[in-house]
Amino acid sequence: MRTTMVLTLTGPDRVGIVEEITGVLLGLGGNVETSRMVRLGGEFAVLVGVSLPAEKVAQLDAAVAHLTAEGYKVTTSVTDASKASDLEGWAAYRVEVHGADHEGIVHEIAAGLSRQGISIESMETGTSSAPVSGIALFDLDALVRVPPGLSESEWMGALDEAGSHANVDIEIEPQ
Repeated sequence: MRTTMVLTLTGPDRVGIVEEITGVLLGLGGNVETSRMVRLGGEFAVLVGVSLPAEKVAQLDAAVAHLTAEGYKVTTSVTDASKASDLEGWAAYRVEVHGADHEGIVHEIAAGLSRQGISIESMETGTSSAPVSGIALFDLDALVRVPPGLSESEWMGALDEAGSHANVDIEIEPQ
């Protein structure tokens, strides 16, 4: 029997950290099923969904202890398999947001989605400089799940209103 877990690791970026953490998981018979890994500033962040043989779960914390000693923060959590199907029947949409960067954009968009009962499946954000003016531009790309029965015009209108408050453009398309 296998147990599904989420492992997070954050700490100083260095060559080989992904090889090391995945090697630890492989050594325990683990399989990386889903992951997100990114360099943020000089730090590296890993978010991994991994399945392990149930008898190896207790060994995981000890297997990553050397990384904690090197200054990495590592957390492990057993997932609740019953929650995996909570969003079955919910419609998937991609939401893209673009505009001049300023504080509060992510909060405004997340609040607009939350007020409608919409779940954020994944979200990536970033900034870049405008080619001519150098003004900081903001981009957000999210996959969201909309509950059955929620009026498309109602939730899209509410999200457009949140975009107006944040002074950004929003594009929505079904997935």
